Amino acid sequence: MAQTPGPTTDAELPGYLEALGLPGLFDVHVHFMHPNVLAKVWAYFDSAGPLLGRPWPVTYRTSDAERVATLRAMGVRHYSALSYAHKPGVATFMNAWNDEFAAQHPESLHSATFYPEPDAGEYVAAALEAGVEVFKAHVQVGEFAPDDPLLDPVWAALEASGTPIVLHAGSGPAPGTHTGSAPVRRVLERFGDLRLVIAHLGMPECGEFVQLASEHPHVRLDTTMAFVDFWDDRQPFEVVDRLVELQDRVLFGSDFPNIPYVYAHQVEALARLGLGDDWMRDVLWHNGSTLFGRA
Repeated sequence: MAQTPGPTTDAELPGYLEALGLPGLFDVHVHFMHPNVLAKVWAYFDSAGPLLGRPWPVTYRTSDAERVATLRAMGVRHYSALSYAHKPGVATFMNAWNDEFAAQHPESLHSATFYPEPDAGEYVAAALEAGVEVFKAHVQVGEFAPDDPLLDPVWAALEASGTPIVLHAGSGPAPGTHTGSAPVRRVLERFGDLRLVIAHLGMPECGEFVQLASEHPHVRLDTTMAFVDFWDDRQPFEVVDRLVELQDRVLFGSDFPNIPYVYAHQVEALARLGLGDDWMRDVLWHNGSTLFGRA
């Protein structure tokens, strides 16, 4: 099984992708959001050290234009622009900003968010009509239950449209009241064709979320921050063999720009698993481009 050594620097990433015969990299877990919101996100990570027992320096703390240029230089051909609503009344504000970003950056997936609130079904339907390609929801930050009845019209609309949702439901980096696989399982019992993309492999409940994916053919997993050295004490090696079984449903994600290491390290960490170049090709490009219809 051929395994090309992964890149150790961002400058090496284009050459690595070329060696694999890929046109670029497809990253389903990238954040672009209103500057005021992003500033608050960065402030959270700046103060996260006591919570996590280690500092979390944001590596790519630059302007939107600089970060777009950085992604292009590394060979990232397509990427999401994820915002996540943390309370009622902010999703439409965030989505309006993301509408403008998508119009200016066609290589980016048109992204949106939602929150359990009475008008969620209406603005999600409007977002779908406007061409949104991916949604993001963050159970831990939003402190909401995925099976909140206010989300029923949202899940119904997203199931009917087949639009992917990047869902942070695992209990990492810190547990929340509604994190874990059980609430997501309850959602899938009612909306079984949802195209959920479980962020971070569902860390630390990776085994539970991988099992969920194995039971539901439309559920996928993204690799964001999995197997990187930053989590030297939280490596989900127990699910590696199952990621081979689910090769066509594992998507590359990075959490750019909010990562405490260089971007290429996420690719290097996956290559170190030794699952072969074919697995890497699917994860880095083919699975994302197939799911989102971006050649």
